[in-house]
Amino acid sequence: MRLFRFFVISAVVIFLVGPLLVVGVASLNANQFLDFPVTEFSGKWYGALLTDPQWRASVSNSLKIAVPGAGLAVLIALPMAYALHQWRPRFSGVFMALGVLPFMLPPVISAVGALVLWNEIGRPGQIENVIIAHGVFFSTVPLITISLGLAGIDPSIQEAATTLGADGRRRFFTVTFPLLVPSIVTGYVAAFVLSLNEYIIAFMVAGFTVETLPIKIFNSLRYGFTPTIAAVSIVFTGISLGVLTMLARFGSLERLLGAGISDT
Repeated sequence: MRLFRFFVISAVVIFLVGPLLVVGVASLNANQFLDFPVTEFSGKWYGALLTDPQWRASVSNSLKIAVPGAGLAVLIALPMAYALHQWRPRFSGVFMALGVLPFMLPPVISAVGALVLWNEIGRPGQIENVIIAHGVFFSTVPLITISLGLAGIDPSIQEAATTLGADGRRRFFTVTFPLLVPSIVTGYVAAFVLSLNEYIIAFMVAGFTVETLPIKIFNSLRYGFTPTIAAVSIVFTGISLGVLTMLARFGSLERLLGAGISDT
């Protein structure tokens, strides 16, 4: 049984890590076109991310969207999660389902809705459109993390604050909010990583005027797979893994994945 478990785990690890290793080796290919196995190694394609103006612009656009988009997602999720937890309105389950719904639906549905909205308003193709669309679409992630954080707060702490004379506002800013910081940070960073790698909504909402990194990668694939694309994939995979590792080490990634829910 132990040997069988070892082979199963090894097969899963190889299946998950194998493609990354292939892409990583391909990103070091000295030739313009993809050759595998690689006969000559070079790291010049990583430098192209900094020297090529088109790749720089796509990275810049992705960051301009992901940073405020994730912040907007938190701003949408925090009051909604707090209201549902604190006052528990009638049909709170329905409201929670509506909050999770954007992330459960296929992204193309949200993309079409955002596209129609901005065309009707008369402001198509703006980078702000993608920021708002991502903020709404990815608000589900901080909504879940913040809701889990609120469920994990000991009610006696807030009762003690009330006994000491703290009203609702003071209790939120001095007790609840500091305890929610790990959950808020987890939701923000998760939404940031997802926004950074999102393609469908960004392409349909403003893809013809605002080229994000995923859009740039797909556009470049029309001319063949080059080592630059492999280098971009490795860099952003490393960023995503680094962020998630930091969350697992210092944040509340375990609660985002569902650990400890039954203990609350």
